[in-house]
Amino acid sequence: MRLRNIKGAEEILKSNPNIIVNPEDNKGNWASIFNNNNPIHLEIGMGKGDFILALAAEYPNINFIGIEKQASVLIRAVQKAENLIPNLRLINADANDLNNIFNHEIDAIYLNHSDPWPKAKHAKRRLTSPVFLELYKQIANDGFTLYMRTDNEQLFDYSLETFAENGYMIKNINRNLPVTNGVMTEYEKKFRKLGHLIYYLEATYSKK
Repeated sequence: MRLRNIKGAEEILKSNPNIIVNPEDNKGNWASIFNNNNPIHLEIGMGKGDFILALAAEYPNINFIGIEKQASVLIRAVQKAENLIPNLRLINADANDLNNIFNHEIDAIYLNHSDPWPKAKHAKRRLTSPVFLELYKQIANDGFTLYMRTDNEQLFDYSLETFAENGYMIKNINRNLPVTNGVMTEYEKKFRKLGHLIYYLEATYSKK
């Protein structure tokens, strides 16, 4: 994966104590990585890490895992977390591989400003497509919660439909999330400065 000529990037990723180099080896055993049975929350597409680093600091009794497929982006988060953070681990992997990494271990999922893939032919790539909504059921515990933020109204409306069609219960919908509502990602800060609305929802899935 191209690292955009960041000097020593590969070594930095491999040596950082927060990075899990071979995440597939821990499938079904992530509690042992954190040495506790605290809830595990997963951010998919964590970007430069502002959001998940802030959550890890604010909620020490929750374990956080961030996954980012672009190593050149992930390294920016690594540079902010050079020392071991007990309740945080970072993974350089693609969301399509989640079922190779986790097995009914995740209690909450965050999708923050995911790529909207606006063309209809790319709909399956959206992180709220039926393909991914089924994948989340495989990696998460029954009754898990999914939190979504986006500035893209079309993606938001699409997601409302797919959640309903795939057995998810939507708990909270906000089409103009207040700026004071929780930790912001780097993208949200950027979009708010541009005057964009932030769309937000919470959805749960349970077999019961």
